[in-house]
Amino acid sequence: MTKLAYNVQDVIDNTPMGFKRWSIVVLCFVIALLDGFDTQSIAFIGPAIAEDFGLQATDMTWVITASTVGMCVGAMSLGTFGDRIGRKKTILLALALFGVFSLAGAFAQSLEQIVILRFLIGLGMGGATPALLALTAEYSPKSRRGTFMTLVLLGLPGGALLGGLVAAAWLPVMGWRGIFLAGGVLPLAMVLVCGRMLSESPIFLAAKGTPAADAQARQIMASISGSPVSPDAVLATNDRMEERSSVAALFSARYRMVTIAVFATYLLNWIAWFLLLLWMPTALKMLGLAGSQAAMGTVTVNGAFILFAIPLSIILPKVNPRKLLLVMFAAGIVIALGLGLAGSNFALVFVLIGLAGFGIGGQQLALNYLIANAYPTQLRATATGWGIGIGRLGSIVGSALGGVILTGLGVSGYFMTLAVPLVLAGLATLMVRSSATKATIATPASESLEREAIS
Repeated sequence: MTKLAYNVQDVIDNTPMGFKRWSIVVLCFVIALLDGFDTQSIAFIGPAIAEDFGLQATDMTWVITASTVGMCVGAMSLGTFGDRIGRKKTILLALALFGVFSLAGAFAQSLEQIVILRFLIGLGMGGATPALLALTAEYSPKSRRGTFMTLVLLGLPGGALLGGLVAAAWLPVMGWRGIFLAGGVLPLAMVLVCGRMLSESPIFLAAKGTPAADAQARQIMASISGSPVSPDAVLATNDRMEERSSVAALFSARYRMVTIAVFATYLLNWIAWFLLLLWMPTALKMLGLAGSQAAMGTVTVNGAFILFAIPLSIILPKVNPRKLLLVMFAAGIVIALGLGLAGSNFALVFVLIGLAGFGIGGQQLALNYLIANAYPTQLRATATGWGIGIGRLGSIVGSALGGVILTGLGVSGYFMTLAVPLVLAGLATLMVRSSATKATIATPASESLEREAIS
């Protein structure tokens, strides 16, 4: 007798969010807040660390770089873990790494120890994000997936804002070691909270297919839908059961070109974004602004990024993410060229800097949404982790290139150079469609999935 299929994704798409699913989104947001808090707080406590060890402020470059490299490695490695051992276990592991090594940082006795610890902390911070996004996507109905993923991502700038305010207020009282302690206690407290309240993705469990995973998925779906899953029903997902999570699977014949195109887009977009973020204050000072006024450029672009994120999160599920990315890259190119021609017309410069929050930085939101829809659940965290990890490589390249470009080409040339990676990223985005189309022809079973990604 043929058993009835119980499609987990369809039930999630067609039932109200409910307390359980809301609590998971909120927990993911809080964890992202901790990530942003730590990222920004190190910028505030860096001078105190340098003073304590009798170092130059420039020596702190190694500390900041170690964090970035750690986050890059963490996103790539723990992202793969998320598809192998599950989203929940990966998040708990990332929080534990984050918390334990932050606590150890409070007792560091040399710059070398801090550099090593910041790398290990970065592993945890970078590794959490792919699993957070995958878990959020898999508990969200399709119609609101973009909204909830964006909400979780806004935890990063929100935490950065909070981290700056808290570090500035607490540093005179607690010292830099106290900030490290706080940065360790909070993630470890979240390990306890998440261990009790966070649930594994039922889509991941259903796709895994073992008896234990099947039983756990049924229990979760019963709590979500309010009614038990019939024992005669077979759990199903929209993803092919035979997929296996691995980096190699991302480069299989079916996904190879899509993966190359998406990763290239991440890399090039992050080069442009961090080239702008990290060197814009210097460029504005070279145009004649005072240091405090130049710093407002950073505030403007980050504030605009958050403001643009709200409408983007609403329209993402309703539009073709690939076409939206192309519009955003086109806007970014115009903005870069406009900044190059604006000279010292600061009213125009600040308007364009604000628009850069959409045309140069906003792509991060659309890219994460594109990945969530372009890969099956068995590859989702791996693809997200590697995409973010490669993007962080772009942030290192962008931050390294800024000084060279400003010195060689001047302020106008620096702003116009932002258009180069944006043009290349736009071309890479065009490849997503052609690659996905070829994969669809080669593998009919993937039709519905890839239609969702490119339609």
